[in-house]
Amino acid sequence: MIRNLDKKSLWMAGLFAISSVWFMSGLKTIAADKTAEQKAPKEKNMENLEIATLGGGCFWCVEAVLEQIDGIESVKSGYMGGTSKNPTYEEVCNKANNTGHIEVVQVAFDPEKIDYSLLLDAFWIIHDPTSKDQQGADKGIQYRSIIFYHDDLQKKAAEESIAKMNASGKFSKELVTELREIDTFWDAEEYHQDYYARNPANGYCNALIPPKLFKLFKDAKFKDKHKGN
Repeated sequence: MIRNLDKKSLWMAGLFAISSVWFMSGLKTIAADKTAEQKAPKEKNMENLEIATLGGGCFWCVEAVLEQIDGIESVKSGYMGGTSKNPTYEEVCNKANNTGHIEVVQVAFDPEKIDYSLLLDAFWIIHDPTSKDQQGADKGIQYRSIIFYHDDLQKKAAEESIAKMNASGKFSKELVTELREIDTFWDAEEYHQDYYARNPANGYCNALIPPKLFKLFKDAKFKDKHKGN
């Protein structure tokens, strides 16, 4: 299924065309590193990692941006929040027979490098949390802004983060981001995983992802958090 594009997205793509070259180089490096890891796997102490589950529009975009942050070990695209089991992409995107599922990513991160609150700060930067079930031209329940908390600590941190953002004045409207307890995570199809790294020429991705990366890493909190540094 082809993602939608609007004039604003295309304009942003042109504006950030130069910066995208640098970010694309970083993506190629990460993709190469992943290939090397597959050939010669490195042992990681997964017990020290924490998991966050976030929905902020197209999971291709959220995944591609978060993967670039130092301290994030892996990002997996999937579906959550609906009633059907083993949902497919076509089912999730079918407005006539909506499953209630939302496109989400599960993020494995090292809390010693990036804690949950800082991860949420990145989340607010890379999508519009004031838009109900819509990100740009992408409309539907599957694009809902949502945080699925894994425990009471995450719930409290998310509540505090939402309150902080509403009080900050960074957005002209209040956040509509939903906060919900973790549900069953259904892996998205294999071709969705690392979609941008595998499809660097995709027009939809190139219109949306480089501007998100540029905005994230120009922020003072994340200037030194790019894996390419």
